[in-house]
Amino acid sequence: METVLHKPLRPDDLVILQLRGTMAKHPEKPIVHYGVPEWCNNNEELSATAELERHLSNIIRQESRSLRNDTDCKTNWDESDTSRMLRDRVWEVSRCKELLVTCAQQVDDEIDALTLSKTRTEETLAATAVPHEVTMESLTLREGRQGFELVNDPVEKELKQEVHVIEKVQQALQNHIDRAFEQLVILQKIRQQLTADIQNKMETLDIDNTCLALTITSPQISLKPDPTRIPAGSCTPHEWIKFTQLNLARAREAMEMSEQMREDMSLTRVNLQNELKTQQRATEFALRKRNHQEQQACRELEWQLKNTEDEIANMENDISKLDADLRAKAAPMKLAHTRLENRTCRPGMDLCRDEAQRCLVDEVNQLQATIAILKEKLCESQHSLQRLKLHHNQLMQDHSRKRESLALEQRCINIRSRLIPILYDDDTPVPLLLLTSSSGRSRKHLEAQ
Repeated sequence: METVLHKPLRPDDLVILQLRGTMAKHPEKPIVHYGVPEWCNNNEELSATAELERHLSNIIRQESRSLRNDTDCKTNWDESDTSRMLRDRVWEVSRCKELLVTCAQQVDDEIDALTLSKTRTEETLAATAVPHEVTMESLTLREGRQGFELVNDPVEKELKQEVHVIEKVQQALQNHIDRAFEQLVILQKIRQQLTADIQNKMETLDIDNTCLALTITSPQISLKPDPTRIPAGSCTPHEWIKFTQLNLARAREAMEMSEQMREDMSLTRVNLQNELKTQQRATEFALRKRNHQEQQACRELEWQLKNTEDEIANMENDISKLDADLRAKAAPMKLAHTRLENRTCRPGMDLCRDEAQRCLVDEVNQLQATIAILKEKLCESQHSLQRLKLHHNQLMQDHSRKRESLALEQRCINIRSRLIPILYDDDTPVPLLLLTSSSGRSRKHLEAQ
């Protein structure tokens, strides 16, 4: 289809067209004729109107140009100002993100340090099982003493005190482990909050950087419905910075508490180590002293046994001699009795109580007295021998009990060689142990040396 170009109509042409149209509609009416003055006035009026319209149009065009320049400058300035604000916002969010990332790294380091300290404390707690077992075994062994050896001596007191110290150590370490576990939960929660805040800020940076990269020629731009609305859940810049500062303050406070807790655990381990080591030394000193006393008592009893056995042998020898002497007095007694009895057969006046008779009677009396004395002494010697043998038996029993007690003391000393240092520094290797941490994780070994 061809396009028809029309020339713009002049005012005179418009008048002619109007007249033609009027004549076409009212052909019956006569054509109005104007005079020359009217024609001139009309021309002047049309010229004045044209000049006025052109003047007004010129004013409007000037105002339009000024408005376009002003609006272009304003638009460009607003876009530039918005871009600058976006760049400032990106820098501010980036700075906050860096602070959060640094804080999160510090929280991770503190979690690792507290976990290591907690692990060391758990290892220390697990290592107290051996000293406790040794001490309880020593007490059980010493309950096997019999008789007068079952005494409440200083060793018994020190062993019971050592059990008390170990149980106190275990309770203190367990309390530290529980508090460390609770602190780790707090640190993990704070770490999650920091991670969420960092993730939000990373997404914010992506969005703001994308917005900053957009221009008026970008293909992604378009008109949106109600873009100036306030989104639900939005906050003020003060609330935003307050939220980040609160997260950082909570993290720093938790890290300070964790650091103090680690120092307390380390100090507690050292103090408990010194206390337990002091008590173990006191127990070992009491054991050695008691062992020395037992050895002295055994040697004393052995010396007493030897002397008693010698005395028993001497007493048995003397009893044998007394018995032999007593039997030896029978012949003189028989002789004296026979002489006296034979002299009673003397006749008449020869049955005289002469000196011989008196001597025989004195001899018989003396022999009877001697036999009585010998019998009394023999009986006394036999009773003494019986008492010696009875006491020797008691000495043997007591010596046996002392030997058993000494053996038990020696066993207590020997089993205490199983004791190992139960507290360690961070660089000290620990023995192979099977334990379960407070978090429920089982480890088959702990840095076996």
